[in-house]
Amino acid sequence: MPVYRDDAVVLRTHKLGEADRIVTLLTRRHGKVRAVARGVRRTASKFGSRLEPFMVADLQLYEGRTLDVITQAETIGSYGAEIVDDYEAYTAANAMVETADRVTEAEGSTQQYLLLVGALRSLSRREHGPALTLDSYLLRALAIAGWAPSFVDCARCGRPGPHTSVVVQLGGVVCDECAPPGAPRIAPATVDLLGALLAGDWAMADAAPERDRAQASGIVAAYTQWHLERGLRSLSHVSRGATPQ
Repeated sequence: MPVYRDDAVVLRTHKLGEADRIVTLLTRRHGKVRAVARGVRRTASKFGSRLEPFMVADLQLYEGRTLDVITQAETIGSYGAEIVDDYEAYTAANAMVETADRVTEAEGSTQQYLLLVGALRSLSRREHGPALTLDSYLLRALAIAGWAPSFVDCARCGRPGPHTSVVVQLGGVVCDECAPPGAPRIAPATVDLLGALLAGDWAMADAAPERDRAQASGIVAAYTQWHLERGLRSLSHVSRGATPQ
């Protein structure tokens, strides 16, 4: 059977039998892959800890009839422990991997892989607030998938901005002529923050006040749920600064 190597992020895992595990991976070159890791739930397993959610590993696999089989795993990025120790980071990371699972398929998507790895690394290092990191990741993942929002020119007619009416169903901000009756308006500073999150302008994003962050998060969540249709189950559990009960 053909053997191949690839770098991969572990998105989720499921138990299989008494000692095995099914692992859903986002790989650098092969897109989304579902594979079996045999014996990893035994205490003597050499690489079970390398195949936990949010981990990044260099894997060797061989192609099976229904599921590929992981035969080797070497750690590239050990982000899981740092993420699960922080409630806000953990809920944000779950939303990220669920999004990656939804927007990628079997075909390769190196951009999605690199974006997710960078976001998980940032979460583990506490480089920015977890909510900001998540919102930036969601906007950029959707943009790569073909649903890039517009936060400058009108998303419907292209009229140059700035505009402050936002309609997620139309793709972002819209001009007064294109805005349907009752379309919500947001503060110009919030529009700027959304643009910064999409562009990865962290100097501007980190300096944004909590009021603008909260409004931007609501828009990002609505935009994400609209385009993913069935919505993200994990997004409702995301902690945005509240103390977990």
